Amino acid sequence: MKISVLVVDGTSDSGLAAVLDVLQTANELRGELPQPPPPWQVTCVGPHGPVRTAAGHLVTAVAPGAAPAPDVLVVPGVGHKQPELLATWVAAPERKPVQDLVRTARAAGVPLAAACTGTFLLAESGVLDGHPATTSWWLAPHFRKRYPLVALDETRMLAHAPGITTAGAATAHLDLALGLVRGTSPALADLTARYLLIDTRPTQAGYAVPSHLARTDPTVSAFERWVCDHLDRPLRIADAARAQGTSERTLQRAVDRALGVSPLRFAQRIRLEQAAHLLRTTDLPTEAVARRVGYENATTLTTLLRERLDTTPGRLRRQALGRR
Repeated sequence: MKISVLVVDGTSDSGLAAVLDVLQTANELRGELPQPPPPWQVTCVGPHGPVRTAAGHLVTAVAPGAAPAPDVLVVPGVGHKQPELLATWVAAPERKPVQDLVRTARAAGVPLAAACTGTFLLAESGVLDGHPATTSWWLAPHFRKRYPLVALDETRMLAHAPGITTAGAATAHLDLALGLVRGTSPALADLTARYLLIDTRPTQAGYAVPSHLARTDPTVSAFERWVCDHLDRPLRIADAARAQGTSERTLQRAVDRALGVSPLRFAQRIRLEQAAHLLRTTDLPTEAVARRVGYENATTLTTLLRERLDTTPGRLRRQALGRR
């Protein structure tokens, strides 16, 4: 399989390295399988030849026309972490050749894959319109506002649409590259993950910080504070709206606009984050933790932790002790 990795000035060093390392490791481990898949031929391509990464390292890149026609075009993230700087960067005239390259590949039927802030390049190119996608969890409110036609779900580590795969924040580049390997050989993907100590992480939800997401809207921020102040009490959205001097409908619209979820789902995120913190840092029984965050019993909390964060109380406690 021929893979082109699109690099531009400011490409994330860790993201690029993660993609290249996973694919190189998979190539080196092919011989361990009785029926190995064909090797991955990886080429870094760029619209203007060699580029400098976010950390200032020089990366050799060939012009797209000089590289073999790819089976997949991979777009790693870039070094911009703040939404304002990223928005300015992705919309700059200098990015037009990159966007044209993405559109051309899409029109030619070449599958696309992007991770972290690289998803903004796909969205800016218009190829994600009408499709499910994910992105870096902390950039989700800004992504949703800038690209309203994209069906964003930032809780997912990987999102699949016809011919397009997107991945979440930073180290999700590992998940993206493993996904490429898994598409050819699940056995080799599992072996590669074991060699590189990559855990299965189907969701970003366990890493998201609700208070950070809430800051993007004053109504959402006030709701987040209210939920935190009433963490151990039954949740009534009407009470929360009344305390803020607004209506339930206005509150629901604000939370949905900023975060793409209902107020109830956002409140659950806050409660589960606090529960996870207590399970990692205290010896409180799970039953007591459940009551502290507003759930009737440990069973309800355990079910929600498994469904929303893909974890359990026992796993959280073992991780806190440095055990898997």
